[in-house]
Amino acid sequence: MAIVLGENRYGKAENRLFRVTRKGDVHEILDLNVSVSLSGDFADTHLTGDNAKVLPTDTQKNTVFALSHRLGPLEPEAFGIELARHFISTQRHVDGAEIRIEQFPWRRIECTGTPHPRAFLREGAHVRTAMVHATRAGEGFDAAVTSGVEGLVVLKTGDSAFRGFLRDEFTTLKEADDRIMATEVAAQWRWLERDPAMLGTVDWAESHRAAMDALVWTFAEHRSLSLQQTLHAMGEAVLDSRADLSAVRLRLPNKHHFVVDLDAFGIRNENEVHIAADRPYGVIEGVLQRDDAPLPPSAWPEW
Repeated sequence: MAIVLGENRYGKAENRLFRVTRKGDVHEILDLNVSVSLSGDFADTHLTGDNAKVLPTDTQKNTVFALSHRLGPLEPEAFGIELARHFISTQRHVDGAEIRIEQFPWRRIECTGTPHPRAFLREGAHVRTAMVHATRAGEGFDAAVTSGVEGLVVLKTGDSAFRGFLRDEFTTLKEADDRIMATEVAAQWRWLERDPAMLGTVDWAESHRAAMDALVWTFAEHRSLSLQQTLHAMGEAVLDSRADLSAVRLRLPNKHHFVVDLDAFGIRNENEVHIAADRPYGVIEGVLQRDDAPLPPSAWPEW
């Protein structure tokens, strides 16, 4: 039986790019983690060690920094599209480019109520995400864009119940009418347009704010009967926020808070004192998509 080379790609992962834009005394910052992966005609380097078609990963790293300087501060999705455009247009043997970007959020420090022009505070543990998967199409390329967020921790102390669940011989969980609900949201939303020219008209910053508002406010306001029901409501809200989104995928680990039994001490704990258990935890995942634009599981990037 012959052995043949299958799918392969290579690139430079986690290029930490920190950009300062100086507008007089007022500075703006952009904190990104950029990963590049290229696919195409790389058989020779695998089979014979001929590196004539291998663009060094160090060159890919330099490209990230040089294009950031040349193009100025761009939203992650826009920067990803431009990086993909560069690699596909300059390397004829490259058929595909995948650009993954994380953006770490910062906000200005406020001094006596006034935002400081040059000092910043890291805002939370969550990161904004973007992934551009570009493939050569004639003299140009098509691009599939997925935006998202990871590490977004949210909690509410009421409006969450869990009753009527299946029981068997090993079930000990008690029903709850008013429990703490907490999760660490990972969400990805996929765009309809694949033409980079059309994608260039998207206001990425505004779309991200709208999706984040949809996620957070739906979590807060939804009267939940299960975390699955809340996931569905959050996904619907994201799709309702933009008509040009085709699908949204969510991963919601259940960050359990259990009421501590203090009866042994003669104390009646009225849903006030809890233990925050970090493991084990339930994980709820789901995809909501428009029925005219279904996506296969392989269309989604890894979490």
